[in-house]
Amino acid sequence: MPKVRNWQLNREMDYPYEGVRPQRQFGAVFDINKCIACQTCTVACKNAWTAGRGQEYVWFNNVESKPYGFFPMGWDVRLLNELGPQTWDGKTYTGKTIFEAAPPGSVALGFLPDDDDYAHPNLGEDEIVGMIEPGSTLAMPQLAWCFYLQRICNHCTYPACLASCPRKSISKRPEDGIVLVDQERCRGYRECVKGCPYKKVFYNAVTRISEKCIACYPLVEQGRQTYCILSCIGRIRIAGWIHPPENINPESPVDFLVHVRKVALPLYPQFGLEPNVYYVPPIHVPLPFLRQMFGPGVEEAIATYRQAPDDPELLGALLLMGATDRWIDRFRVRDGKAIGYDADGAEVARVPLKEPIYIRPDFDPALKVYRHNIT
Repeated sequence: MPKVRNWQLNREMDYPYEGVRPQRQFGAVFDINKCIACQTCTVACKNAWTAGRGQEYVWFNNVESKPYGFFPMGWDVRLLNELGPQTWDGKTYTGKTIFEAAPPGSVALGFLPDDDDYAHPNLGEDEIVGMIEPGSTLAMPQLAWCFYLQRICNHCTYPACLASCPRKSISKRPEDGIVLVDQERCRGYRECVKGCPYKKVFYNAVTRISEKCIACYPLVEQGRQTYCILSCIGRIRIAGWIHPPENINPESPVDFLVHVRKVALPLYPQFGLEPNVYYVPPIHVPLPFLRQMFGPGVEEAIATYRQAPDDPELLGALLLMGATDRWIDRFRVRDGKAIGYDADGAEVARVPLKEPIYIRPDFDPALKVYRHNIT
């Protein structure tokens, strides 16, 4: 099996195909700390892409509560259990990836969910872990906690769905790295569903072919953000181009958050797919849980995130999330404002680092009206 370089693991690993990176890679950053699980992103995606027959259970975007929420049931804990110990030596992963742990005759370690596993998309929502005893005081991390995990297809650099497909009906677009299913070639063998550790490929029992998140590529081609980003009322998301560490663009907001300030981390990097959706980890969750989910950089990410009020560039990059429907190719912070530019250098967003405060008098002499109830 060929060897490919996975920078998230800080080593080479086995993968069925030669490592060829696209010209540009679609990437995104989600700030978990700002999500309120309103599911507006989920509904927007559902209305846009999965409103047809056979797609009733298909959720290209979903928000689940951790640690007890899953869609499909147990998608991560089942695979983590099968994968066995996942060990790190500093920043280098010393355990096995799903490709290196694959049983004989299989490309990747995986499982095929049962139909019932997809029956409850909101299972475990808002369920917390921990107890608050009488007389307890406020503590960090919190005594009882949960957090919301926003999930779309990661459009991985080394997709397990692509590697697993016997029909070669899955590909990465060379122009943006978005992973797509060729539905004319697909025969519904569901090897992609079995292989994807994030379970973000779905089988349509009516059409008998597989479907998945397409990163809203018609919008990306127009220089716009995806529907889940456009609809997010918490402004927790931003999409942009992500590069490997040796070729980063520090003015790209995604590169900046991932590579420069390193506050955004991949989801289960130990699986070995080099996913391209990154998360700012929740600051109120016990570190051991976060380490097994986001890798060894969690402590540094949280510490840096806490310093955002004193770091104008980091604060600016975070404030540009959801600030425009346009694709932000690069950004700068100047004169107390974060400014986003498109690929042509045109300004598409301008956000103040600190919102001004206006104190208006109770009585407006120009309009001769009171601004407050004086009865």
